[in-house]
Amino acid sequence: MAASAGKSVLFVCLGNICRSPIAEAVFRKMAVDADVVDKWVIDSGATSDWNTGSSPDARGLACLRKHDIETSHRARQVTKEDFISFEYILCMDESNLSDLKRKANAVKNCRARTELLGSYDPEKQLIIQDPYYGSDEDFEKVYEQCVRCCKAFLASNS
Repeated sequence: MAASAGKSVLFVCLGNICRSPIAEAVFRKMAVDADVVDKWVIDSGATSDWNTGSSPDARGLACLRKHDIETSHRARQVTKEDFISFEYILCMDESNLSDLKRKANAVKNCRARTELLGSYDPEKQLIIQDPYYGSDEDFEKVYEQCVRCCKAFLASNS
């Protein structure tokens, strides 16, 4: 749950085992490296409840480890409270965005700004494709997109 003070971001994808935990881990490392992690609440979640409690996909964890990033995240579903407590909810594709906007409409006092993480991509790749049915290369592509987007997002919120 996000703190009422400071900045907060929730990264969201369909299952919270591939894209969003990668984005969360990448952003957390950037915030640590920039010495601003104590100013942020950083988390990730899913639009679905399929993987609740699961660790991220092994291929995603391997990709993160290759870049010296660790995570102990467990998948969770986005809650109504998230729309009240988080300042930003950044998702990966149009389907996530549609699901989140529908959920946000049912929340009184919604304060979260819900948008595509890809809207921060300097290379203008708006959608971060789900690598679940893909290869290690697809996870690497997600990682690279997350690095570009998170760097730009952090810079715009510093």
